[in-house]
Amino acid sequence: MTDRVHPHNSPPPVSEQSKTKSFQDAAVDVAPHPLPTPPSDKPVPPLGTYTIKIPRDQIYRVPPPGNARLYEEYTRRKNHRNRCCCCWFIGLIFVLLVLLGITAGVLYLVFRPEAPKYSIQQINIRGINLTSPSSTAASSPVFDVTVKADNPNNKIGISYEKESSAEIFYNNVILCNGVMPTFYQPSNNVTVFKTVLEGSGIKLNNENRRALLKAQTKRKVPLIVKLRAPVKIKVGSVKTWKITVKIDCDLTVDQLTAKAKIGYRHCNFRVDLW
Repeated sequence: MTDRVHPHNSPPPVSEQSKTKSFQDAAVDVAPHPLPTPPSDKPVPPLGTYTIKIPRDQIYRVPPPGNARLYEEYTRRKNHRNRCCCCWFIGLIFVLLVLLGITAGVLYLVFRPEAPKYSIQQINIRGINLTSPSSTAASSPVFDVTVKADNPNNKIGISYEKESSAEIFYNNVILCNGVMPTFYQPSNNVTVFKTVLEGSGIKLNNENRRALLKAQTKRKVPLIVKLRAPVKIKVGSVKTWKITVKIDCDLTVDQLTAKAKIGYRHCNFRVDLW
């Protein structure tokens, strides 16, 4: 049997086990090293702790304790400012009221204003027929009313403006209406004016008709005269805004004819400043 001759420089034969071991070592040496993980911004919880994730819409922020103190201080400062504004406003109104009171007092002492006086001097009645056989007959009465206006003031004039009204009632039934004349009444003046009041289609029921007949028999027919006049008060060269004068007069007449005479009369006077 012939022996194999190996060259001098050839490496010695390697067994299969040795080849496998060498291949594994080479594989270990050649395997890539894992890349280092980049540092995270979020802190890593220590071992033994748990991390619970909550949805963002369910996170409730708790303000720091200092915010509560700042909120109380701001609220107290705001309430104090509001109280100061209210005090200034109330004080300003009080001062204005005092000044108005002083001005009114001075004007009263200087001019000594007195309320005007009004009275019904005469009434002539036409057009009322109480003896008509028809109880539903309409009438158109006409009242000629003479009014006396007395202005007793020394330095105050009265200007009677348009849009006035005059009405006469019997038992809450209007008999006629009209307007008052427009004129200027100077100080210390007595003016007597006449106004014509007319009614059209006035119907009196049986009860009012009988009552009027009975009152006329007794020669005491009660009537109510209502006068409304917008006026302007003139003090020197200054005129006020329009003031409504309201005059209500209760009176009785002896008959409902042109020869009627007034028995009882009493007038109430009041003023609406606005």
